[in-house]
Amino acid sequence: MPNQALLTSLNLGSIELKNRVLMAPLTRNRANNPDLAPTDLHAEYYGQRAGAGLIITEATQISPQGIGYINTPGIYNAAQIAGWKKVTEQVHAKGGKIFLQLWHVGYVSHPDFHDGQPALSASSINPKAQVFTPQGPKETETARAMTLEEIQATIEDYARGARNAIESGMDGVEVHAANGYLIDQFVQDQTNLREDEYGGSVENRSRFLFEVLEKVVAAVGDSQKVGIRLSPSGLFNTAGDSDSKNTWTYVIKRLNEHNLAYLHLVEPLAPLPDDTDFAREVAKFYASLYEGTVISNGGHTRESGNQYIEEGIAHAIAYGKLYISNPDLPARFVQDAPLAEWDSNTFYLPGPKGYTDYPALEA
Repeated sequence: MPNQALLTSLNLGSIELKNRVLMAPLTRNRANNPDLAPTDLHAEYYGQRAGAGLIITEATQISPQGIGYINTPGIYNAAQIAGWKKVTEQVHAKGGKIFLQLWHVGYVSHPDFHDGQPALSASSINPKAQVFTPQGPKETETARAMTLEEIQATIEDYARGARNAIESGMDGVEVHAANGYLIDQFVQDQTNLREDEYGGSVENRSRFLFEVLEKVVAAVGDSQKVGIRLSPSGLFNTAGDSDSKNTWTYVIKRLNEHNLAYLHLVEPLAPLPDDTDFAREVAKFYASLYEGTVISNGGHTRESGNQYIEEGIAHAIAYGKLYISNPDLPARFVQDAPLAEWDSNTFYLPGPKGYTDYPALEA
């Protein structure tokens, strides 16, 4: 089935994507070395998936303070830059494009990662989640509200991460502002209880997001090499916002001022309670507010992906779990070939099993 909207090219600024079957960011916990650097195994894994129109890497912490899960890679030291360079060389050698996702987990962490000190967030909140620490799974503890100085230092960490990503050969970066992590914690009123210039009104609560974005764009030098990921109706690690639609409408309309490469919208990861005012179909509700390229992610099939593009809801579709078990996903869409099932038991294990051992179609 070659005549599919998903299989047409798409321009992101000066970057031409060969198709619209994008690889979503997927945490895989394979950076099991002291430097938390990508390895040859990462390079093989991403290289296998270079047929994607664009690969968006797994969430990558911008600093030691941003860590919340074991064996997740960073982009703040020389070993990590060198490791990611192996990845970009593999992807580019196979004709692929790749953006690195910049990440800080905020309160979704544990003192075990921070020499016994509390995690940092917009406010002193405990998300009451479970995280996997070097000492095993543990419940989160109450975070400490960031000082103004720490907020500025963290913004600089995002900028440094963006510069390091470009140094490693990335085609661009994605700012992770979704899924209840640090930027999301600032934007939403259930997790931002501040009374200074970063709290209160939606303008103040979104200040951190836009200051990060501006610094990242300046660090990269081209706004069309920067994307952003939002989950307006997400309840992962968060209770959401009490005025969700108005909050995210404000944020998305204001993003139009920044001429970004794209807006990446995540559909709800789980059914929403009946008594919430969240948008139940995120891209259908918010995409029309955004004047640039929209990527939709969350539960898509080939059929729904083609439909979203044909109907103008989104310009590209990001697939997650399907890319875990189908490294050549666009080729399978072309041929209408069967899709391999993923093994969720191997999502976060070390080593190649369930990572690089899913076969491509026979040539």
